[in-house]
Amino acid sequence: MSTAAHSVPDSHAPAGRCANCEAVLTGAFCASCGQEAHLHHASTREFLHEFIGHYVAIEGKLWGTMSRLLLRPGALTNEYIRGRRVRFVQPLRIYLTLSLLFFAVLKFTGGFEPVLDEKAKPASAEVVSGAEPAAPEAQRGKAAAEAAIADMEQELKAGASDSTAQGADKQEQGNQFGPKEFDDMLSGWPRVRHQWHIFGALSQEQQKKVFVDAFYRYAPYAIFCLMPVFALFLKILYLGSGRRFGEHVLFALHTNAFAYFVFCAMLLINVGIIDFALWCWLLLYLPWAMRRVYHRSRFGTFWRWAVLMAAFMICVFVASALSAASGIMTLH
Repeated sequence: MSTAAHSVPDSHAPAGRCANCEAVLTGAFCASCGQEAHLHHASTREFLHEFIGHYVAIEGKLWGTMSRLLLRPGALTNEYIRGRRVRFVQPLRIYLTLSLLFFAVLKFTGGFEPVLDEKAKPASAEVVSGAEPAAPEAQRGKAAAEAAIADMEQELKAGASDSTAQGADKQEQGNQFGPKEFDDMLSGWPRVRHQWHIFGALSQEQQKKVFVDAFYRYAPYAIFCLMPVFALFLKILYLGSGRRFGEHVLFALHTNAFAYFVFCAMLLINVGIIDFALWCWLLLYLPWAMRRVYHRSRFGTFWRWAVLMAAFMICVFVASALSAASGIMTLH
């Protein structure tokens, strides 16, 4: 009877070759493709573990990224440039996540517009002044005075009827001249002209809805396309610094991701003193980050920051306006 022990395969022992690329395994991960050597069976627990490990980041990747992004201006960009990248979330991923979150919160909260109370209407003169109702004699005298004033107004209106009618005709012609001239300008673009006519037939509330819906639909894409423009402004402002264009793009992604996070916090918290503190931190963050990353003097950083903000705000305004106006082309 044989006494040789039969080896039982260990389910936790790594396989000899990678299941993905067939490379020889020498550790816990494949040296060729990076896949794990030991693969668990597909299960709900495995999916939850992967989600928590990659997105909630128990090992600290997310928290390390957000702490540097929010509390240490420019530190995350410097870490990435120095090659310390595995421990942090990728710049494009963190930017896209926070930008989409911002536009979602902006849509569901109604934005930064103040809420108007319809019940808060101006009070009448008597209520504001606190005067008591007038006596019957005073009321009769007031009525007689008003009647006399009304007769004088009728005489004046009758005497100036011709000039008023002529002025009204001129004003009406002037009002018709603008839209007609604009309509003639669109004669070379029949498709745009047709859409403009459809838009003009809508009510004021419907026109506003067209602009708002188009803004929420297209503005995220338009502002994302402005990231290379932001980096180009930095490239021009820091000519001779030796920084490559990709490093400027990296800085743009990190700083704009921070701005999206702050705007989300303002929309969700909506408390005066906290919003004021966030606005102050938002204004200080960019020049502070520029000084840490580009190593210029305070004055050199300040004037570059002022030019950068002025130029980029103009671009954001134009992009937002075009995004809202593009809703006209979707009408049918």
